[in-house]
Amino acid sequence: MKKIIFITLFAILLASCKNNNSPQNITNLKYPTTKQVDTITNYFGIKVRDPYRWLEDDTSEETKNWVKAENKITFNYLSKIPYRKELKSRLKELWNYEKIGAPFKEGNYTYFYKNDGLQNQYVLYRQKNKEAPEIFLDPNTFSKDGTISLGNVSFSKNGKIVAYSISEGGSDWRKIIIMDALSKEIKEDTIVDVKFSGISWKGNKGFYYSSYEKPKGSELSAKTDQHRLFYHQLGTSQKEDKIIFGKQKKRRYVGGYVTEDGHYLVITASVSTSGNELYIKDLTKKNSKIISVVSNFESTTNVLDNKGEILLLVTNLNAPNKRIVKVSASNPIPKNWVDVIPETSNVLSASKANGFIFANYMVDAISKVNQYDYNGKLIRKIKLPGIGTASGFKGKKDQQIIYFSFSNYITPNSIFSLETKSGKIAIYKKPAIDFNSSNFESHQIFYTSKDGTKIPMIISYKKGTILNGKNPTILYGYGGFNISLTPSFSITNAVWMEEGGIYAVPNLRGGGEYGEKWHNAGIKMHKQNVFDDFISAAEYLIKNNYTSKNYLAIRGGSNGGLLVGATMTQRPDLMKVALPAVGVMDMLRYHKFTAGAGWAYDYGTADDSKEMFEYLKGYSPVHNVKKGVHYPATLITTGDHDDRVVPAHSFKFAAELQAKQGGNNPILIRIETNVGHGAGTPVSKIIEQYADIFGFTLFNMGFKDLPSKVKNRR
Repeated sequence: MKKIIFITLFAILLASCKNNNSPQNITNLKYPTTKQVDTITNYFGIKVRDPYRWLEDDTSEETKNWVKAENKITFNYLSKIPYRKELKSRLKELWNYEKIGAPFKEGNYTYFYKNDGLQNQYVLYRQKNKEAPEIFLDPNTFSKDGTISLGNVSFSKNGKIVAYSISEGGSDWRKIIIMDALSKEIKEDTIVDVKFSGISWKGNKGFYYSSYEKPKGSELSAKTDQHRLFYHQLGTSQKEDKIIFGKQKKRRYVGGYVTEDGHYLVITASVSTSGNELYIKDLTKKNSKIISVVSNFESTTNVLDNKGEILLLVTNLNAPNKRIVKVSASNPIPKNWVDVIPETSNVLSASKANGFIFANYMVDAISKVNQYDYNGKLIRKIKLPGIGTASGFKGKKDQQIIYFSFSNYITPNSIFSLETKSGKIAIYKKPAIDFNSSNFESHQIFYTSKDGTKIPMIISYKKGTILNGKNPTILYGYGGFNISLTPSFSITNAVWMEEGGIYAVPNLRGGGEYGEKWHNAGIKMHKQNVFDDFISAAEYLIKNNYTSKNYLAIRGGSNGGLLVGATMTQRPDLMKVALPAVGVMDMLRYHKFTAGAGWAYDYGTADDSKEMFEYLKGYSPVHNVKKGVHYPATLITTGDHDDRVVPAHSFKFAAELQAKQGGNNPILIRIETNVGHGAGTPVSKIIEQYADIFGFTLFNMGFKDLPSKVKNRR
């Protein structure tokens, strides 16, 4: 009898083990077969194999079939995570609150963006005096699945005509639609094939926009490198649009905008993402010439405003943290510049409204805002609601009340009004969100990187969290292109912290938190500094018991995806989960696609020199996956319409990892359809993505149930 009971109990136990969705039970994956083609490129006498280059062809049936096969494996795995639906439900629940943007005046109407809660795209409303608001543009009606998004919206001087751009499937290629703002009737044919462009009106008669010639081959991956500025006259066809700049001078990025008084057309031109030429054209004089203000790419300079012929410029020329200068438009070259607001020890960004300058300084990635007049006299220091990120402070010359937003990692975004004359601040819109900030804490620490550099990091989590090394932690980073990571609220991160997760963000070199010197310390032959900073952040979190390697996930997107790819191939022992999103993974070929060549200021290219080639190959994620190494559980995410960082980067990285993984951790790639680099992604798809990302992360950290259920943390 005892033997029968034992056999019965063993059978029950065996059955329960088979039904237990543990990482061990669903990790033995059979990945799709990814063929290898003997493709070799010779770099300075060194032959480099590229067996998965065929995946760069996004138009081929072979690639499409590979994508389908990979997604089938991935979504089958994700579907077995027991709390995937619970995560999605909580994300949806927390997301469902009204979100309203700051109002702005055009003509006789006040416009504002609003999302009722779970709408895929924000809706643009308008209101006349005290009448009830009405829908002006609703991009949710543009497509059934919400994958057509609204981009730039620009009104003519009198506010009677509007030109707005749309993106289909998240692509950087846009269309511009021209509409009568009063009747909401489309006025003329749609302008097509527009990319990396603003829309800036010349009075009421036409507007400026920028684009490339449509490339041969796939528009989602083919190289584009000659940007041009066009002028569209209302009532004419796009074929008649005049090229204003970029026909003779080949520049990778060209932009144009008109000063508020209509006096000048400002033209910026650059060959990379850092540094620009600056030109002006006097629109009050017929057949006026384009005048050079800055004639090289060694600095970044823009026109903030003008007062008659006096220009106010924001520049980092001879001022890595930026300064504001003034100069006469009659002879605007740098030697004639006079400081209005000199450079300080903190990085400056500037805006203008009602005849005032608002200088927004970053102090260890935290906002401090001062208000000045146009002569540089300090009017007041703006008293912000707390420690975090403040943005906005923009308005027209006659606008006496302006608006700014404020948030940090644990404080949802609120909008405040500011009376420019008195300095009075009031809450304009505070979100009614089901998230109690007082239950969470966020603090900044400084840690030491490999070479002794001090790096700031903000760590956020639920109050009462015990620092025992067992907290699920996401370490998020970027570190490039002079972009600063400042504290901001995220619904997805709020859900992560509710679940007992820690969210940590270091301000790595390569970013802009400490100006151009900080940026240049993380580019080209110094790029390893960025990875070392990130690795040191992980080591700090582990050493101080915030987490441990079994509970640490690293995450980043785009250049941050490269950061994750390089970190996980250099230190696969350091984390349990890696989450690279839309990453630049093939550093030898990134400049061959779309506008990728414009990133060369930060990266350098494999064609520059043997030394640069060897440096890039030394950290390129695709080229540093080694057979037999135990890599962390990896969920690569990308979009099939990403024409910024083409998905082939992620495809090739996934193929390399799947072929060479030496351990049992899963290597999956989640390829979203009708989604690009991120902008304009429908809310419904974002919620699904993060339910999968968080579910995958927790599941591979060994959580059989949500941490909030185990520890009652919510």
